[in-house]
Amino acid sequence: MKLSKATNYALHTMLFLAVNPPNEHIGVAKLAERQGVSPTYLSKILTKLVKSGMVISVSGANGGYKLKHGWEEISLLDVIKVIEGLSSMSDNCLNHNPNCLIQKAIESAEGKFLNELNQTYLVDLSNQISETSFI
Repeated sequence: MKLSKATNYALHTMLFLAVNPPNEHIGVAKLAERQGVSPTYLSKILTKLVKSGMVISVSGANGGYKLKHGWEEISLLDVIKVIEGLSSMSDNCLNHNPNCLIQKAIESAEGKFLNELNQTYLVDLSNQISETSFI
Protein backbone atom coordinates (compact mmCIF):
# COMPACT_ATOMS: atom_id res chain seq x y z
CA MET A 1 0.00 0.00 0.00
CA LYS A 2 1.33 3.38 -0.97
CA LEU A 3 -0.07 6.54 0.58
CA SER A 4 -0.45 9.56 -1.67
CA LYS A 5 1.54 12.77 -1.29
CA ALA A 6 -1.70 14.45 -0.21
CA THR A 7 -2.03 12.00 2.68
CA ASN A 8 1.59 12.54 3.64
CA TYR A 9 1.06 16.31 3.69
CA ALA A 10 -2.19 15.90 5.64
CA LEU A 11 -0.53 13.74 8.31
CA HIS A 12 2.41 16.14 8.68
CA THR A 13 0.09 19.15 8.79
CA MET A 14 -2.02 17.54 11.50
CA LEU A 15 1.07 16.74 13.56
CA PHE A 16 2.41 20.27 13.10
CA LEU A 17 -0.91 21.66 14.33
CA ALA A 18 -0.86 19.21 17.25
CA VAL A 19 2.44 20.51 18.62
CA ASN A 20 1.42 24.17 18.41
CA PRO A 21 -0.39 25.94 21.25
CA PRO A 22 -4.10 25.01 21.14
CA ASN A 23 -5.35 28.59 20.78
CA GLU A 24 -2.87 29.54 18.06
CA HIS A 25 -4.08 29.61 14.47
CA ILE A 26 -1.47 28.72 11.87
CA GLY A 27 -1.76 30.21 8.38
CA VAL A 28 -1.64 28.06 5.27
CA ALA A 29 1.49 29.87 4.06
CA LYS A 30 3.42 28.84 7.18
CA LEU A 31 2.11 25.27 7.01
CA ALA A 32 3.00 25.02 3.32
CA GLU A 33 6.45 26.53 3.79
CA ARG A 34 7.20 24.09 6.59
CA GLN A 35 6.60 21.18 4.19
CA GLY A 36 7.89 22.71 0.98
CA VAL A 37 4.54 22.49 -0.79
CA SER A 38 2.45 25.11 -2.55
CA PRO A 39 -0.13 26.89 -0.37
CA THR A 40 -2.77 26.28 -3.05
CA TYR A 41 -2.21 22.52 -2.96
CA LEU A 42 -2.17 22.41 0.84
CA SER A 43 -5.36 24.52 0.96
CA LYS A 44 -7.19 21.75 -0.92
CA ILE A 45 -6.01 19.21 1.64
CA LEU A 46 -6.94 21.49 4.52
CA THR A 47 -10.41 21.94 3.03
CA LYS A 48 -10.96 18.18 3.33
CA LEU A 49 -9.70 18.19 6.91
CA VAL A 50 -11.99 21.11 7.79
CA LYS A 51 -15.00 19.41 6.16
CA SER A 52 -14.24 16.27 8.18
CA GLY A 53 -14.41 18.31 11.39
CA MET A 54 -10.82 17.53 12.45
CA VAL A 55 -9.54 21.02 11.75
CA ILE A 56 -11.07 24.42 12.43
CA SER A 57 -10.58 27.26 9.96
CA VAL A 58 -10.68 30.86 11.14
CA SER A 59 -10.65 33.69 8.62
CA GLY A 60 -9.29 37.16 9.13
CA ALA A 61 -6.00 38.83 10.00
CA ASN A 62 -5.35 36.49 12.93
CA GLY A 63 -6.93 33.52 11.21
CA GLY A 64 -5.56 30.22 10.10
CA TYR A 65 -6.03 26.63 11.13
CA LYS A 66 -6.05 24.74 14.39
CA LEU A 67 -7.15 21.31 15.53
CA LYS A 68 -10.65 20.78 16.84
CA HIS A 69 -11.34 20.37 20.54
CA GLY A 70 -10.79 16.71 21.41
CA TRP A 71 -8.14 16.24 18.73
CA GLU A 72 -6.36 13.82 21.05
CA GLU A 73 -8.79 11.15 19.81
CA ILE A 74 -7.71 11.49 16.16
CA SER A 75 -5.73 8.53 14.87
CA LEU A 76 -3.51 8.34 11.82
CA LEU A 77 -6.13 6.11 10.22
CA ASP A 78 -8.77 8.81 10.73
CA VAL A 79 -6.66 11.27 8.74
CA ILE A 80 -5.88 8.73 6.03
CA LYS A 81 -9.58 7.94 5.58
CA VAL A 82 -10.36 11.63 5.02
CA ILE A 83 -7.80 11.98 2.25
CA GLU A 84 -7.64 8.49 0.69
CA GLY A 85 -10.91 6.88 1.57
CA LEU A 86 -10.55 3.27 2.56
CA SER A 87 -10.54 0.64 -0.12
CA SER A 88 -9.15 -2.78 0.47
CA MET A 89 -5.88 -3.90 -1.07
CA SER A 90 -7.63 -7.14 -2.02
CA ASP A 91 -10.36 -5.37 -4.03
CA ASN A 92 -8.41 -6.24 -7.16
CA CYS A 93 -8.06 -9.92 -6.34
CA LEU A 94 -8.46 -11.89 -9.53
CA ASN A 95 -11.31 -14.15 -8.55
CA HIS A 96 -12.76 -12.72 -5.31
CA ASN A 97 -12.89 -16.26 -4.01
CA PRO A 98 -13.27 -16.11 -0.21
CA ASN A 99 -11.10 -19.23 0.02
CA CYS A 100 -8.23 -17.71 -1.99
CA LEU A 101 -5.09 -18.07 0.13
CA ILE A 102 -3.45 -15.01 -1.38
CA GLN A 103 -6.52 -12.87 -0.70
CA LYS A 104 -6.68 -14.15 2.89
CA ALA A 105 -2.99 -13.35 3.45
CA ILE A 106 -3.38 -9.82 2.04
CA GLU A 107 -6.53 -9.17 4.08
CA SER A 108 -4.84 -10.40 7.24
CA ALA A 109 -1.78 -8.19 6.71
CA GLU A 110 -3.95 -5.23 5.79
CA GLY A 111 -6.04 -5.71 8.93
CA LYS A 112 -2.92 -5.59 11.11
CA PHE A 113 -1.64 -2.52 9.27
CA LEU A 114 -4.95 -0.66 9.63
CA ASN A 115 -5.23 -1.66 13.28
CA GLU A 116 -1.77 -0.22 13.98
CA LEU A 117 -2.69 3.06 12.28
CA ASN A 118 -5.99 3.14 14.16
CA GLN A 119 -4.18 2.74 17.48
CA THR A 120 -1.61 5.46 16.75
CA TYR A 121 -2.97 8.85 17.77
CA LEU A 122 -1.67 12.29 16.89
CA VAL A 123 -1.20 12.96 20.58
CA ASP A 124 1.11 9.91 20.84
CA LEU A 125 3.33 11.31 18.10
CA SER A 126 3.16 14.90 19.36
CA ASN A 127 4.44 13.71 22.74
CA GLN A 128 7.50 12.25 21.02
CA ILE A 129 8.47 15.47 19.24
CA SER A 130 11.79 16.95 20.27
CA GLU A 131 13.77 19.92 18.99
CA THR A 132 15.63 17.64 16.58
CA SER A 133 12.55 15.90 15.22
CA PHE A 134 11.23 16.83 11.83
CA ILE A 135 7.52 17.14 11.33
